[in-house]
This record gives sequence, C-alpha cells and structure tokens, in this order.
Amino acid sequence: MIAQDIFKKIPNEISPGIGKILIADPFDHELEFKRAVILITEHNQDGTVGFVLNKPTDVIAENLIDDVLSFKGNLYFGGPVQTSILHYIHTFGDKIPDSIKITKSVYWSGNFETLKLLINSGIANHNNVKFFIGYSGWDPDQLDMEINEHSWIVSDIDDRTIMSANSVGTWNRVLSRLGGKYKIWSNFPVNPLFN
Repeated sequence: MIAQDIFKKIPNEISPGIGKILIADPFDHELEFKRAVILITEHNQDGTVGFVLNKPTDVIAENLIDDVLSFKGNLYFGGPVQTSILHYIHTFGDKIPDSIKITKSVYWSGNFETLKLLINSGIANHNNVKFFIGYSGWDPDQLDMEINEHSWIVSDIDDRTIMSANSVGTWNRVLSRLGGKYKIWSNFPVNPLFN
C-alpha cells in the first residue's frame, strides 16, 4: 500500500508562467523530454515557449556562430521545435537591447550583434550566457492539458541554477528540493530494469 502511494501523481500547486520551470516526471516521457527541466520564457494566450536547461550537446557554441572568436560553452538542446534556430538566455539585462526579462536577473534574446561584441571582448562567457538549438513549444491550452495529466511538475527555480554550466544532475536536484515523494522520485533509476 505504501509503495503504491509513492508512485501516485500529485496535482500541481504552482501555475505555469514566465520564469517557472517544468520538471518531467520520471515515468512517462519520450526521449527528448526524459528527465528534462524546462525554463518557461513565454506563456500567454498564444501558447508557451521554453528551453531545456539540462541537455547539453557535445557541440561548442562558437563552432556554430559566425564572428565569435571564443565562446567555450556547450550548445544546449532547447527542444524539438525549429532545431535550426539558435536562441540564448543571459544575465546582461538592458546591456543587450531588446532583451526580454524572465526572472530577476535572467533575460531571453536581445540584439545579437551586441551579444557578439560582449563575447569577443571577453565580458560574456558560458557563466552568463547559454545558447540553445531549438525550443520547446506548446499550443494554447496544450501545456495545461499535459500538466493536468501529470506529465509535468511546475516549480520555481533560482537564477544560479538556470545559468549553471554544470547541468548534470539538475533534474535530480530540482526534484529533490520539492521534498516528500519527489525526493524519492529523484533517486528513481533511469531504467529500473538495470537497478
């Protein structure tokens, strides 16, 4: 009886919104969202946009960006939508015109030429900029439906974790911080057959 209760899905107490995260539950996600932590950067009547924070690729971002002299940070898989388009989040705020504020110190997008100047001058690096290929997107009401089906856990996140270059274990850490059965879920093996 107790073991069955551990796997019972819990209704969300936090609503999705800009600056919140979606944490994939450990039991039923396709490969691209398996144990994903997604930062929501847009959530309105037109739908939802976000970026997977914990799926770095083996590609170094500078290898894909023209006119960038040195940026050693990895490129992240942002999601399965428009995987030929590069996106970024950063902590430069108004120093990069047209940036969109997501949290207290994390911004999305902005003038790309300004960002390249900051990178080439050594001011911007993998500690204050994250690049993503593709994004995660939901049509209006689609995300709410998936949350009601308990496919996602909505939570808060701190800016330091968002910008961390060490994304290994992010899913485990954010889930564990929720406590209770979530802490137990955070230790659930990726493939229980190998346990």
